[in-house]
Amino acid sequence: MRFYFILTLALMAVACGPATDRGPVSVAIVGDEDDLFQSGVRLSTAAQHLRGATNEGLVTLDPAGQVIPAIAERWIVTDDGLSYIFRLRNSNWPDGEPITAAEVRILMEDTLRRLDGTSLGLDLEKVIEIRAMTGRVVELRLSGPMPDFLRLLAQPELGFVNRGSGAGPMVVSRDEESPQARLSALPPQERGIPAREDWEEVSRALTIQALPDQAAVDAFADGSVDLLMGGTLANFPMAQLGPLSRGTVQVDPARGLFGLMIRSESGLLSSPERREALSMAIDRTELIQPFGLGGWQSTTWLVPQDMFSPLQYPTSRWNDLSIEQRRTLAARRIAAWAANDGEEAVLRVGLPSGPGSDILFEQLSNAWRTIGIETVRAELGEGAELELRDRLARYSSPRWFLNQFNCSLDVGLCSPEADSLVRASLSLRDPAEKQALLVDAHAELTGKEVFIPLGVPIRWSLVRGAVSGYEANQWGLHPLFPLSEPTT
Repeated sequence: MRFYFILTLALMAVACGPATDRGPVSVAIVGDEDDLFQSGVRLSTAAQHLRGATNEGLVTLDPAGQVIPAIAERWIVTDDGLSYIFRLRNSNWPDGEPITAAEVRILMEDTLRRLDGTSLGLDLEKVIEIRAMTGRVVELRLSGPMPDFLRLLAQPELGFVNRGSGAGPMVVSRDEESPQARLSALPPQERGIPAREDWEEVSRALTIQALPDQAAVDAFADGSVDLLMGGTLANFPMAQLGPLSRGTVQVDPARGLFGLMIRSESGLLSSPERREALSMAIDRTELIQPFGLGGWQSTTWLVPQDMFSPLQYPTSRWNDLSIEQRRTLAARRIAAWAANDGEEAVLRVGLPSGPGSDILFEQLSNAWRTIGIETVRAELGEGAELELRDRLARYSSPRWFLNQFNCSLDVGLCSPEADSLVRASLSLRDPAEKQALLVDAHAELTGKEVFIPLGVPIRWSLVRGAVSGYEANQWGLHPLFPLSEPTT
């Protein structure tokens, strides 16, 4: 079952604020002020959105999260699913030079090299060859079929940067002393599509900035921001304070990882059975109740159950045990370790700052206290034994989830055996054989207890009524260009 909910706290027919149907739209994305202007292939949420607006790749996403043309105007996929052939639109780079297949090949090969060592690089490992077939036709060959490959190509990190700039669909200007950027949509004819005479009159400019969470919510509340994006569970309680009379809180039907990465394999955490005890003790329904998020989908698995067809495992790992029975069993394991080791059962938990994290920490502490474990709060990166992992999926495949635990990423406990199984699946063409390897990899990681899954990630936005071109979607990416498009 797809997880989907949109929480509407308030909505006015005509919203207050600076935006009108024709005026500029002010956008804030939660983050540090410098996040917006990051370069390279490791991008913050703010930088992803700016990159997607100014540096198109072969394809991109629309507001609903569906794949649409970008630099490629159309494409075909061969019957075996191993070749994607793109025809580039007839348009130019900002310096006036035409966009050619040969340049696209070079730029994509360079991007793949720079992504080496990242989880996105692992996701793209099926790309084995890139060919410029003619002046405007480029082919990507894969080692094995990948039904969701186009969605992966639509990631902002795969936007092309040529001679220091991209090919739109928007251009950015910035005062170097200001944390804000101004985005203007390129006219249709400069994007290789038919001209529209009234484009300048009907298109809308955007201002965009990255702001700390409380500052972003305050800006929305006082009317200086029309659209706030990038909220997480860590700051979700802020969305319920103040701006209720001025906008709508929308929660993305997100997919991805939300849970605790195990960073240590010593002491209390040296045994998979005791690591499992931590997961068993959490009542995930109770965990989310203080947030008032109806419809949140909890999980006890690393890979969502519906990623495999037919289903490979039950809804919960411990369906035959009540939460009381699970906690009794978990407490026995912890008590046996404490009696044998002579140490107190204490764990440090690394969480981002924010009122939502405060609530989450209290809920985890209460759950683990029932099995004899005391918890200490730490910030992310401070060396805690457990750290929150909050990542949005980039495409629908078990492989994305499994790649998040690859040993090469060095983010926590891992399994070389699982990595080998995932790698072996890359060249398989039979879907059943491929799934069997991925199921085995999931079983290996689950058996080693490398992660404590909690549920789906939370991503929320505040959207004023005068904003059009925004939709909640499961990828948590909201393209900026549609916010500028004419509504008539």
